[in-house]
Amino acid sequence: RFVGADRTIIATGASPAIPDLHGLSETPYLDSTAALELGALPESLLVMGGGYIGCELAQMFARAGTQVTLVTRSHLLPEAEPEISSALTDYLADDNITVRTGLDYVSTRKTEAGVALTISVGGREETLEAGHLLLTTGRRANTAKLGLSEMGIQTHANGAILVDERMRTTRAGVYAAGDVTGQDQFVYMAAYGAKIAARNALNDQSLAYDNAAMPWVVFTDPQVAGVGLSEAQAIKAGHSVKTSIAPLDLVPRALAAHDTRGLIKLVADADSDVLLGAQILAPEGADSIQTMVMALTFGMTAKALGETIFPYLTTVEGLKLAAQGFGKDVSKLSCCAG
Repeated sequence: RFVGADRTIIATGASPAIPDLHGLSETPYLDSTAALELGALPESLLVMGGGYIGCELAQMFARAGTQVTLVTRSHLLPEAEPEISSALTDYLADDNITVRTGLDYVSTRKTEAGVALTISVGGREETLEAGHLLLTTGRRANTAKLGLSEMGIQTHANGAILVDERMRTTRAGVYAAGDVTGQDQFVYMAAYGAKIAARNALNDQSLAYDNAAMPWVVFTDPQVAGVGLSEAQAIKAGHSVKTSIAPLDLVPRALAAHDTRGLIKLVADADSDVLLGAQILAPEGADSIQTMVMALTFGMTAKALGETIFPYLTTVEGLKLAAQGFGKDVSKLSCCAG
């Protein structure tokens, strides 16, 4: 049945991306949904993929008692600052998770005990075995059966629909929003994009999608949160960059809680002092990232953030210390100095 309309919004979402890997079609595997629906806790688990879903589920299963090995082609959380990725790798190891990075996937096969994954590290192959295999290798837009090319709607190489800042596709009157566009695959950003698409489609408005101050969170322990540009992204964008890192052992709240795992990293323009980005690795650190969302939204400088009054014995106070770290050694400051 065909339904006609003057305006159409495509919001078909995305599904787990299954890698093209020899033997995988004959190997039993789990995606994130199936893993959470298991009737019994697996004794051992191979997690393929080091993004936020892989890290979260690996730690969850490990803390429940599963022997977990996480393997990934690059490093954990590829979009995170290298200091944060490295530290999180160590913290996952503290939970008895074996983390293998910088490798290639070769093949999988079913075994009597479960599954086997062959990897290649530096040209040398080895095989890992476990009771279950969990794929967390990203998500792919649900566009395969929509006939988009016949309608003149362009897609990226991965199948995601190409849209402009107003959520318009390459066909007049057709918009797309959410995970099907391949951008910012978080539920709150899908809702944000859908709102823009709906208002532009129905009311002929010209609202633009703006993710410059989009926060993101990884619910590991400690949590990872970020907003804006990383150091590498800022350099690529042409900024003259300066950075400041505040280890959590400088933050009074962390010292009082006897949990100093983590760090805070700020990125600013070296010429204007305007803040460009922030990432936080801290227990419950996600609750502090919205402060940096506001700082970036309103063009705050590092100096202004460092001079702002923050409540004592809070994790968010670490942002003040990190901002002060651009110009002084904050490890030598007394309590509440500034």
